[in-house]
Amino acid sequence: MPLKWEFPGGKIHVNESPEECLKREDMEEMGARLEIKRALPPASHDYPDFSVTLYPFVCSLVTKEITLHEHKAVKWLLPEELLALDWAEADIPIIKGYLEGIDSGVTVKNGRCCP
Repeated sequence: MPLKWEFPGGKIHVNESPEECLKREDMEEMGARLEIKRALPPASHDYPDFSVTLYPFVCSLVTKEITLHEHKAVKWLLPEELLALDWAEADIPIIKGYLEGIDSGVTVKNGRCCP
């Protein structure tokens, strides 16, 4: 979505798991290697021209440096800062669910998360 913040990721290839897709896309888009900690519930959203299902994960960054290949910016935020950005509509339920999980006692390593 142009001019909106969104989580990294992309289209899942045939015979590719959502986890494999995320790792591949992050490497292609940012040169980033991730360690997937746990899955969050998938979320579907209908835009006027298409529908999307997102498969979110809580991850930690293994790579020390990021090189943006397809994006203009990346931000690292504390959980309480996430809703301050202008997110793509499909990402908002994921953020809210993630924040609810934190409020219910889910641990976030180093108090940070990665949009």
